[in-house]
Amino acid sequence: MLTSVMLVVSNTSPLSNLAIIGRLDLVREQLGSVTIPPGVQAGLSRHPSPGARSALEKALEDGWLSVVPLIAAVPVDLASALDVGEAEELALALETKAHLVLLDESAARHKASQLGLAHTGVLGLLRQARQTNRVPSLKAEILRLRTEAHFFVSPALEKSLLISVGE
Repeated sequence: MLTSVMLVVSNTSPLSNLAIIGRLDLVREQLGSVTIPPGVQAGLSRHPSPGARSALEKALEDGWLSVVPLIAAVPVDLASALDVGEAEELALALETKAHLVLLDESAARHKASQLGLAHTGVLGLLRQARQTNRVPSLKAEILRLRTEAHFFVSPALEKSLLISVGE
């Protein structure tokens, strides 16, 4: 488990997808508190699922999820390569010297790596939850992501993840 003194910045996707499958609590349990830029908050506030939107609003009310505005404008190279939320997330992570960024999209993960930012996503959080017996089956959680959140997981990645947790 990671400590709450660790600075984590998130994009929309990991929070949204975990909220859809009722597993947003895993973020708080594993990471303590998480910050998001205003562009991510805007995306989350328009979430089409009332249940997920309610869970995300509660996380903001409870204070473990907080909005932090950017000090400077998003760098042009980020703004031109990524969507608004991803660009703001990486810019905020750089400004705050975040220890970890949460994101799922491959272009954003690639850019985070280029910038020297450690990253994980919804599958990494679910894998950790399975390894700590917080969820009984990673396979079941991946199935829920696919069916309820319409989240794509390649068969090769799924097989690798399941092998890594002994499923």
